Amino acid sequence: MKRLIAVAALVLPLLVPVTAQAAECGTANAALNAPVAASSVEGPFVAASAVDGNPGTRWSSAFADPQWLRVDLGVTRQVCGATLNWEAAYATAYQVQVSADGNAWTTVFSTTTGAGGVQNLAFTGTGRYLRLNTTARATQYGVSLWEFAVRVDTSGGSPGGQEQLLSYNKPATASSFQDDGACPGCTPAKVTDFNPATRWATSPTTGWVDPGWIQVDLGATARITRVVLQWDPAHATGFQVQTSENGSGWTTVHTTTTGTGFKQTLDVAGTGRYVRVNLTKRSGPYGYSLWEFQVYGTGGSPTPPPPQAPDPGNPLRLVWSDEFNAPAGTRPDASKWRPEVGTGQNAELQYYTDNRNAATDGNGNMVLEARREVTPGSACPVDPVSGSGTCQYTSARIITEGKASWTYGRFEASIKVSGTKGLWPAFWMLGTDIFKGTPWPASGEIDIMEHLGREPNTAYQTIHGPAYFGGGGIGQVRDIGQDYANAFHLFRADWNSRGITFSIDGVTVLTIDKATVEATRGPWVFDKPFFILLNNAVGGEWPGPPDATTVFPQRMLVDYVRVYQ
Repeated sequence: MKRLIAVAALVLPLLVPVTAQAAECGTANAALNAPVAASSVEGPFVAASAVDGNPGTRWSSAFADPQWLRVDLGVTRQVCGATLNWEAAYATAYQVQVSADGNAWTTVFSTTTGAGGVQNLAFTGTGRYLRLNTTARATQYGVSLWEFAVRVDTSGGSPGGQEQLLSYNKPATASSFQDDGACPGCTPAKVTDFNPATRWATSPTTGWVDPGWIQVDLGATARITRVVLQWDPAHATGFQVQTSENGSGWTTVHTTTTGTGFKQTLDVAGTGRYVRVNLTKRSGPYGYSLWEFQVYGTGGSPTPPPPQAPDPGNPLRLVWSDEFNAPAGTRPDASKWRPEVGTGQNAELQYYTDNRNAATDGNGNMVLEARREVTPGSACPVDPVSGSGTCQYTSARIITEGKASWTYGRFEASIKVSGTKGLWPAFWMLGTDIFKGTPWPASGEIDIMEHLGREPNTAYQTIHGPAYFGGGGIGQVRDIGQDYANAFHLFRADWNSRGITFSIDGVTVLTIDKATVEATRGPWVFDKPFFILLNNAVGGEWPGPPDATTVFPQRMLVDYVRVYQ
């Protein structure tokens, strides 16, 4: 039954020594994921692969001279160096050029003796665009780059300084804030913590009025280039973005009376130590509330935010799995799984046991068995079949929390679901911070498979976050025209920093784009570690309870679970 997949060789990130530069020259790659164009492309080796930060993907050109690769840095930068990571098809002669408009070019580096490999180049130049112009190939093929990294001046006072987040964990103050049962700890500091699941809100007793304000102290004078606001539904339709050197005299750098809420990215131009959003018109009867207030620019006194996890490589490699090939009766591997014991959520009727209901069958499967079995001393919602409030069913729920967790990757399992009315088998993920004080749904939930016994032909794939959860989650259902419980099916989620794609049996069911969610639904809370859960629930608000037609025991069979990155 096992479908073993050949695993590609591990591609490790290339550690490139950086040539010593002047103190102002940064080490960050300013070209990472920037817009890019090329004179030509060979097959699937597109230009974007040279700036994706992945040393296993590349750009390749047609088999002719000259060729070029052009990167748009977005704004004018003072460029101070580049790293060229050549594939075997390299250029012996090339120039590095800068341009203000992408048309007129100035050469800042030139060679006719390029040797391929990894080349660290030091030069100076100013422009929005940077171009590698190759004029002689070393082989009969084209030219090909694994990566094209660009370094820029990072001194805050220069026009070429590299834009960065200036507001992370900086002091914030506001006209008022909320701290009650409806919004506990919704203080101004929550907008600068780089946590999209925490928010600031104005006080319900003094702050549900116009105007209001929230401001951040950047610690030193900065050049402000961009402000990002991620609104709660209680947003402002009218507001100004303002800067100040002393926190009292304010200069408006952006104003609107048609604020749309959700995520707004505002390009601004201003200077100051303090940045304020002055709120003049509420969108409804409540106050104002922001998940995030981010300020970008140069200068200030920035604290680096936590680094973002790298996207999965290409090709993917298997990093974790459980094939469940142990002899019959073997409990879940304690190095990979732990049981969650007790009653469930969502008005479920089962009691989850300490692995008494989870064991291998000797045929390469882990079995999560739901049984009609009373647990003395337990308390569940009243079972309509027996009329008892003592839990009348047992089942299994196993999780990888504390054993393994991941940020991004491909997560898949081959599962034969349980059937019959009132059963609710699932393969899903939760943010690890749910065990560190972050409540659901702020923790985030990724449902790779949910099946309802009362809907035998359908399976659901969904995400839940702080502004889209429960019946308002973002998801899709796939109807295959026959009972899922009749056979094994492959349930998969491919997750990266740009979003999540769900599929069943190789058929894409739903693609969820991070930017679209932020712009239309609310904050994205899926850039952090998550762990895996497998469970076979009985009853609950969504599937409904068992009835007299329900057959027990019910077995959920898991052939394997695999994680690729």
